[in-house]
Amino acid sequence: MKPFCRLLIYHRKPGFFGLSSSKWGCSFSKNVTSCDRTRTFCGHQSGILGAQCVGEHLHKPFCRQYTSWGNSRTFLEKCYGGISRNANSFGVKALPHIRNKSSRTETGVNDKNPEGVYVRGGIDVKPLIDKIDDEENVYTESKDYKVRENDDVDNDGSVSSPNEDKPASDRVVAKETEKEAWKVLGNAIVTYCGSPVGTMAANDPTDTLPLNYDQVFIRDFIPSALAFLLKGEKEIVKNFLLHNLQLQSWEKTVDCFCPGEGLMPASFKVVTTPQDGKEEERLDADFGESAIGRVAPVDSGLWWIILLRAYGKITGDVSLQERVDVKTGIKLIMNLCLADGFDMFPTLLVTDGSCMIDRRMGIHGHPLEIQSLFHSALRCSREMLSTDEGSKNLVSVISNRLSALSFHIREYYYVDLKKINEIYRYKTEEYSTDAKNKFNIYPEQIPQWLVDWIPEEGGYLIGNLQPAHMDFRFFALGNLWSIISSLSTPRQNQSILKLIEAKWDDLVGSMPLKICFPALEYDDWRIITGSDPKNTPWSYHNGGSWPTLLWQFTLACIKMGRTDLAWKAVNLAEKRLPAENWPEYYDTRNGKFIGKQSRLYQTWTVSGYLTSKLLLENPDKASLLFWEEDYDLLNICVCALSKSGRKKCSRDAAKSHILV
Repeated sequence: MKPFCRLLIYHRKPGFFGLSSSKWGCSFSKNVTSCDRTRTFCGHQSGILGAQCVGEHLHKPFCRQYTSWGNSRTFLEKCYGGISRNANSFGVKALPHIRNKSSRTETGVNDKNPEGVYVRGGIDVKPLIDKIDDEENVYTESKDYKVRENDDVDNDGSVSSPNEDKPASDRVVAKETEKEAWKVLGNAIVTYCGSPVGTMAANDPTDTLPLNYDQVFIRDFIPSALAFLLKGEKEIVKNFLLHNLQLQSWEKTVDCFCPGEGLMPASFKVVTTPQDGKEEERLDADFGESAIGRVAPVDSGLWWIILLRAYGKITGDVSLQERVDVKTGIKLIMNLCLADGFDMFPTLLVTDGSCMIDRRMGIHGHPLEIQSLFHSALRCSREMLSTDEGSKNLVSVISNRLSALSFHIREYYYVDLKKINEIYRYKTEEYSTDAKNKFNIYPEQIPQWLVDWIPEEGGYLIGNLQPAHMDFRFFALGNLWSIISSLSTPRQNQSILKLIEAKWDDLVGSMPLKICFPALEYDDWRIITGSDPKNTPWSYHNGGSWPTLLWQFTLACIKMGRTDLAWKAVNLAEKRLPAENWPEYYDTRNGKFIGKQSRLYQTWTVSGYLTSKLLLENPDKASLLFWEEDYDLLNICVCALSKSGRKKCSRDAAKSHILV
């Protein structure tokens, strides 16, 4: 991977962490004919794609370490009770990379200060917005996670909780658990040239082979970001959003093929290399070219948009969303998702392993998890671009897609006892625009476990739908996020929670929450997973229990007024997680055992617990993170725009009892 390059030079002034903030000026030379490998910058005569870097090691800018600039360790010690990796303070000499495309506003790929934003156009280009005030440093020494400022402290030192029935001794234990969790989360912070940019996936001090668990993953950072935002700590989230936006502009190549321009990285890490006797830092991103199976992270861009909206909602600072480069990043992701293709459905077509379930698990096609995140990202983009005059056409396309996607999922993905009985009586091989069995589903596909398992009351959204195929497995993230984003109807939302309550032992058990149910076993496991030794039955993605899903379950319960279920799950997790060193996932049918290959001190396990507690204690903040039903949106239909008489709207004929 090699980014496009321009040379930017800047000055420093006191700022964040007692280090300097950046004030930028811009200049470049059009005809640089050679590259110096000891300097991570280069120039080249502009071509079709712009001025490209040449050379294997010429794609990252660097920063120099200066010992006279102090040290940021004090911040981590006082605020989090621990020291983060890469916590030393660095002076910066950055060479941001800017694409030579007049259609978008550019930021530096490895810009040490992501505030430096420029429109391409030549020398002395001014930033689009002013630098944030130096006083806006939310990380201050007065911050202390031992007891939150808005907590009511009892005489015995325990922190009052909305869960008032909990004994005082249990509340003391809960407070100590929260203190430990904040410390673990603080230790996982990754800094880039003195500024926090995210949290590593896991930070087990005994792990000698971290593989890629020392990287900052977009999907893994979401609960950490929400925990920070709910605590009033916004700088780390802002840095994360902007640095990933810069990485989006990289040129991505896998086997001489370039994926879509708007693709966001799955993860990035801070790499320190010696340069001229100094240590220099650079960001090294993975867009899927290093991932198992070389699968593009489809969910990364969707999560980025969702977090961008959440940042504005919780902080009240919408200036980030209004930046030209940020809007351009949103549009690139939307254009990538809304590109015309051969698909006949409004759902997003993806390969296996393109989301949280990043290994082969038979979810290729139109998995529910991707559709629910896609729906959320569409709603976020529509909301954030609604005031942009230049985005009217895109907003219209988004609205049409939202309407079609909502109808499709609600009508064809939802099943309950009545719907299953209807499928059981389907006629097949129907050739008609009015066919009831539109996807030619054979009744024999209904598995026996489902017949015995589905309760009298309650239902859920199936995992996948394709021609002649319905994946009847229950996938937790997709169902929970459908509730949060109102992809499913209010009635369906209630039914999903009723099913989880009725099947608590199966879906929650000893540790919330099953990533999917049931597990693939025997021949299904061998054929569908390819005999994956990590996804054995009731382990990892194949029916394992993932504590990080707790925060999404909590948010869905708060929306539907079922905080009793959320507290029940939180209390269950609270008893085990700290004692067992915050595992990544749990094995066995009821989640009793720590996973065979589960990493300890898994960051999104910790942050998922903390975010759940913060949401339950601040339900007004939780309401900022979910969406209510948009009835006007449901009435939009592209069929009404057709001028030919051939196109016939099938919605009225297809609408079933589930849309009531």
